[in-house]
Amino acid sequence: MKIIQILKFIDHKEKKMKKFLFTLLACFTLSLNFAYANPQIDKAYQEKRSDVQVQGVGKVIKVLSDDNKGSRHQRFLLKLPSNLTILVAHNIDLAPRVDGLKEGDEVEFYGEYEWNNKGGVIHWTHLDPRGKHKDGWLKHNGIVYK
Repeated sequence: MKIIQILKFIDHKEKKMKKFLFTLLACFTLSLNFAYANPQIDKAYQEKRSDVQVQGVGKVIKVLSDDNKGSRHQRFLLKLPSNLTILVAHNIDLAPRVDGLKEGDEVEFYGEYEWNNKGGVIHWTHLDPRGKHKDGWLKHNGIVYK
């Protein structure tokens, strides 16, 4: 009889531990999403502000052709967790091209936000050769491009 009670007690404790771990993992995942939701970009968009240094993450919804006028830029559209769509213009004369970029990929970024009525642009995602602007970067598949 005691053995059955002990086994029930252990089973009950295992269920509680599994529930606790699941809750902990869910909270951690939500906190990551919140951290990368970057309300700073949403606020800048709503207030029509530019020259805002931002960090965040988004999913690639379209890979565009390069802009070859002046400094060459790799261009793609990101959908942010808030559903705002932004254009990323990554200077490939100053930084390496993001390799193998395709729709559905996740890209982390640190750069400067410029407002426009379509959602805005992230640029300065590279090192500043003059050292006068904050250095930016893109991260894709674990590789940082700057």
